[in-house]
This record gives sequence, structure tokens and C-alpha cells, in this order.
Amino acid sequence: MRPYTSDATFLGAARGGDATEGAQSRFVVAGVAFDGAVTNRPGARFGPAAIRAASRMLCDAVHPLYDCSPREALVDVGDLALPATSLAQHRSALQAAAEQLVDSHHVCWLGGDHSITLPILRAQRACAGRPLAIVHFDAHCDTWSDHFGEPSGHGTWMREAIQEGLLIPEATVQIGVRSPAGAEARQFVERAGGRVISARELRGRESAQQLAGVIDEVRQRVTTRGRTPVYLTLDIDCLDPAFAPGTGTPEPGGLSSAQVLSFLEALSDVHWVGMDCVEVAPAYDHAEITSLAAASFVWTYLCGRLATRG
Repeated sequence: MRPYTSDATFLGAARGGDATEGAQSRFVVAGVAFDGAVTNRPGARFGPAAIRAASRMLCDAVHPLYDCSPREALVDVGDLALPATSLAQHRSALQAAAEQLVDSHHVCWLGGDHSITLPILRAQRACAGRPLAIVHFDAHCDTWSDHFGEPSGHGTWMREAIQEGLLIPEATVQIGVRSPAGAEARQFVERAGGRVISARELRGRESAQQLAGVIDEVRQRVTTRGRTPVYLTLDIDCLDPAFAPGTGTPEPGGLSSAQVLSFLEALSDVHWVGMDCVEVAPAYDHAEITSLAAASFVWTYLCGRLATRG
């Protein structure tokens, strides 16, 4: 065991082993304890352990909206044993491991920094046999052309995913973006045909009723091509630092926890094929509010999948 991994499981679910164990379980939680591509505060390698610990507060895990619990349909395979320092080697190993898991399970990934999403999308694309739609919650566009002089990192993965043909550009939606960025990076997704819903656009709109128009637009974007596989990537810094101080690159003016939950609940009928929740850095957290939000988002997503039998 590495010093930043944990034996705890998400929601106290059963422990799984390799990709063949727990085959009867519909959902898998897997941790990716890697933060070798951060650009500001490190510590997201401790995110999976913190999210799992916070999930124990959910007790029996019966969701008050969906009236179900994912615990019996879930196994937690723990944190994957992956290279810890080389981004290229880490991504290669993660993609191989992800391909095994997503071939037979619906996987929720606990990060880790946002660089983990690119190899997971490569695995999902290979499994689906076609490009994916994506809903991306984030304070940052993640479409920079380089990573502070390096070719790739946690701020370039979205550009790379579109350029590699992993995603359908028109079915790419970003929600909560607000960080400083030059026009070329900031407008990359929309120039490719996607939609960027900034945090500014969502100010004062919190309930499902207030967000109805935006939610309908997101649904239309990711479902107009039939039963297109849709991936959810949720960077916890999409939240305002008041709701998520425990992250590496906090940006004021973000979403509330209630706004994110409104989106997740209203879009539970979408054909989701997997998700990740990334950039939880517990060293900067206060009263575990960041990891509690992350655990609640993953739990809500799983319950929505069960309730809609998606």
C-alpha cells in the first residue's frame, strides 16, 4: 500500500479485486491517486481517500429523491496501482486498466487531478467504438495549448480529447467556466461547435425550475444523436471556494453545491456511461466540506443511474 491510498470503500460497499471480480455488480468505484500534473497546489492524490471517508456520512445511502441506494449494486476496487511520477507512463497504465473495467462495468472514478480524464476517455472511446458526448463541470476551460511549457497536463486534456476524436464537438458542454484565459483557449470548445455555460451565466439560477432552460439545452446537445454515450467529468473547483476550498486551483464566483445537484438530478435520464470526480485536495479543506460535496455528487449520480435504469 502507498502512503496516500486507503483501505476504505465508497459508501462502505464491498471490496472488489481485479477487473474480473464482482462481475455481477453493475457499478464500480475506482480511485486514481495521482496529482503529478497540477499547476498550483498539490494534494489531489489524497482525494480518493477523502471522498471515500466522507461517503461514510451517507450511512445507509438511500437517496431522498430517488428512494434507492447503490450500495448493493456497487463494488470498490480501491486505488489503482499506477506509476506515480511520469505522466506519460501513468496515462498509458491508466488507459489499459480503464479498458478492462469499462468493458464490463459502469465506472465512477475518484481523482486525482484532471489529467486522468484523457486516458479514461480513450478507454471509453475504444469500448464504445465511437466518439462520446461529454458534460464537463469546471472553473477552467482545460483547452490550453500547453501546460506551462509542457505539452500536456491537467489544463490541456479537453483540447487533446477533441483533437483526438474522442468527443463529438457539438455534444461537448462545459459548465461553470470562469477562470482567466486568453481568447484562443477560452473559445476553443465553442469554435469547435460545443457550448460553454459560464458561471456568470448561471448567477442567481439555482433550482431546477430556474435552470430549466439551460438543462434542456444540455440534454438536447448530448442526446440529439440518438443513444450517444455520454461521459460526465466533474472538477470540484466548478464550485465556488465557499463550497469547495479543498482544491488546487480555486476560482471565486463559482457554482453552489445546490446548482450542481440540480443539474445531476435533472439530467439523470441521460445515457451516461461513466463519470469522474477530480481535484479534491483535502489538505486545503475545512470541515471536510469539499470531500462531502464530492461524495454527494458521486452518490447522486449513482442513484440516478439506478432510478432511471440507465
